[in-house]
Amino acid sequence: MTLKVGIIGCGRIGHKRAESLPQGYLKAVADISEESARRLSCLYAGVDYSRDWRAITRNNEIDMVIVSTTNNSLAEITLAAVESGKHVLVEKPAARNYRELDPVLKAAENNEVKVTIGYNLRFHPSFMKIREIVGDGILGNLMYIRGRYGHGGRLGYEKEWRADPMISGGGELLDQGVHLIDLSRWFLGDIIEVEGEYHTYFWKMPVEDNAFLRLKNKNGQLAWLHASCTEWKNTFSFEIFLEKGKLQVDGLGGSYGAERLTCYQMLPQMGPPNTTIWEYPFPDPSWKIEFDQFEHIIRTDAEPAPSLSDAREILKIVDKIYGEGP
Repeated sequence: MTLKVGIIGCGRIGHKRAESLPQGYLKAVADISEESARRLSCLYAGVDYSRDWRAITRNNEIDMVIVSTTNNSLAEITLAAVESGKHVLVEKPAARNYRELDPVLKAAENNEVKVTIGYNLRFHPSFMKIREIVGDGILGNLMYIRGRYGHGGRLGYEKEWRADPMISGGGELLDQGVHLIDLSRWFLGDIIEVEGEYHTYFWKMPVEDNAFLRLKNKNGQLAWLHASCTEWKNTFSFEIFLEKGKLQVDGLGGSYGAERLTCYQMLPQMGPPNTTIWEYPFPDPSWKIEFDQFEHIIRTDAEPAPSLSDAREILKIVDKIYGEGP
């Protein structure tokens, strides 16, 4: 049976989400800008549009809602959708802080619906390959992780919604930094120790443009992370160091450069390692893979991943860096 999907938030990410859906799944869209909602609906036959997001959460024909709004609305809309008995894919970070997710977690349990978080980097082909290699154990146990994610902003960046803490909840740490935290937790598991700093070096705005983190799990394995919007050249690099080699992802496609996974496998005599490279040209398939997995989770009654609990733990880490967490 075809899932009937509604999208709330018709900006760039809303368009990406619509493109990722199988034909005929999208039934309705909404945005506070009626023109944005109309523009997206016109791309697909038979799709209703509205400037009131409640038109989707109250629509009994909708099975699943995708929430791709600004951060200040994510938790509120997710809660309303869940209370209406709908499954939800909500964009990261799912809320401005972990406390906003507490009623959502309770409602999702009470209404027996599935909620997943839009951490689509997990579904990039390089990371799916890394999970396979790490799982095989051929490179031994994981030792530590090093990650960088950043961009250079654009003219007027300091006036956009991401620079308004009432809307965004924070700066670069809550924007791209949470992707690095999610990927680190995916490989390290629960984090028991968090240290870090955040600074505003360049952009004249009340949120940070750089964040530096050190995360440690119960086994003493570390992640060293840096998120920046003073990178000037869009950059993504994620390295996993293991006992017998290293796995390194560079680029995410588009302005971040071609996505490439390099495996450096140590030889018994050491010296220069065996090197294997996988390259993944655009277009980015992660959005479709992510949706397909969530549909499978819904149909098989499996546990969502990443889950609301994952989102809450990530936001608790963010709050600790900001000095607001427990």
